[in-house]
Amino acid sequence: MVKTEDDPLDPHPVAAMRETVAAMRYLDEKVTEFGGVALRYGAFYGDPDDGMVEAVRQRKFPIVGDGGGVWSFIHLDDAAAATVIALEHDGPAIYNIVDDDPAPTSEWLPFLAEVVGAKPPQRYPRFLARIFAGEAPVVMGTESRGASNAKAKRELGWTPTYASWRRGFVEAYASTEPGLPAAASPTGNGRRREREAGGVRS
Repeated sequence: MVKTEDDPLDPHPVAAMRETVAAMRYLDEKVTEFGGVALRYGAFYGDPDDGMVEAVRQRKFPIVGDGGGVWSFIHLDDAAAATVIALEHDGPAIYNIVDDDPAPTSEWLPFLAEVVGAKPPQRYPRFLARIFAGEAPVVMGTESRGASNAKAKRELGWTPTYASWRRGFVEAYASTEPGLPAAASPTGNGRRREREAGGVRS
């Protein structure tokens, strides 16, 4: 469910993803061929105007099937920090720049919806999602695999400030508007962070 840099990219991507996968493979090969460092970033987040967040707020980002597709995220600040470090590192090398917490869609998507004060995501069976959205979103939601950052941490000496999207989503997107659902606490100890008109109470 979690891949390292030594694992090959998808050898048989669906039609809608073939060009993207081919481009990634080409860049990996050409950059390392000339002794450079190639970085494979996870799904970016942290931008206040993130289109994915807006889709979640509008319930346009559903859970497809069992939501078993695993995603790896990276906060924009951590991606920038890793890039700066990599610029000073000798190649050839390929590194996954992701956080420590790959997770299935069925786990991270409801969490994000709660954080941004949205209703729970809708759920669609695979066949219905394929009709309306196409094969690529179905694969991303049900079959995608996460990535390991162990090599980047070991060889680059890089550690993400936001080790998990659980904390990162809260700090980047949690609503402070009264009347919206409270964001889940990133501590993982079951407490809730309540945001009210008069302030914040943990």
